[in-house]
Amino acid sequence: MQPAAPPAPCTRSQLVEAFDALLQPSLFRDYGPNGLQVEGREQVRHIVSGVTASLALIDAAIAAGADAILVHHGLFWRGHDGRLTGWMKQRVARLLAHDINLIAYHLPLDAHPQWGNNAQLAARLGWVADDAPQGRFGEQALGWLGRSTVTHGSALDLARHIESRLGRTVTCIDAPGRAPQRIAWCTGGAQSYFETAIAAGADVFVTGEISEPQAHYARECGVAYIACGHHASERFGAPAVGGLVAQRLGLVHTFIDIPNPA
Repeated sequence: MQPAAPPAPCTRSQLVEAFDALLQPSLFRDYGPNGLQVEGREQVRHIVSGVTASLALIDAAIAAGADAILVHHGLFWRGHDGRLTGWMKQRVARLLAHDINLIAYHLPLDAHPQWGNNAQLAARLGWVADDAPQGRFGEQALGWLGRSTVTHGSALDLARHIESRLGRTVTCIDAPGRAPQRIAWCTGGAQSYFETAIAAGADVFVTGEISEPQAHYARECGVAYIACGHHASERFGAPAVGGLVAQRLGLVHTFIDIPNPA
């Protein structure tokens, strides 16, 4: 039996254009560059997707034979001084040595209405968002508002449901006596959206992280707050987008999840 022929390659430009067409990064004011961050080889057959462009992900992508890596958290952010030293040198050096393209999309990958982090998290947790614009809130309308298809008697019940689906312990500031009918959510580090979620009429706000003020806001306003992990809430957008674009272009796609307790 003859081995399967390798997939026909596409060019680096074709790949980035396909991601741009899907995610529309020009619509967002972001904290770093979206799209190609490190240029690698021209021909692409195999995409690896992951959450963060860590050294562990880069090494795993090298071992998998990747030509390009798609991530949510790239290498370059507003406020970095740009010097290639320490951990930054290690990551960039490894990418360049193996001629691998690094492609990153931050807010566009959170916001996509079907394939983004918010949409994919909702799909796994049984939530249905209200149509935009009523079902959006916060800066750049990145927060989502909707309902669960499963009835939860309390925020603690909802928290246990999230734990079972995501496979990790969450932090829950309960709102006793208030059933979580209206759920607001925004993946990652969206603590600052909590007050806007309260104003939007949410019974509970779900995001990745919690900071010191949110516990007080939750108790004083009677709106529950659930922090389910930054990484855990953003595991799903990159593989969804990477898999879709790979399918459209006839490429191989592999999702590699590097564990992260944050």
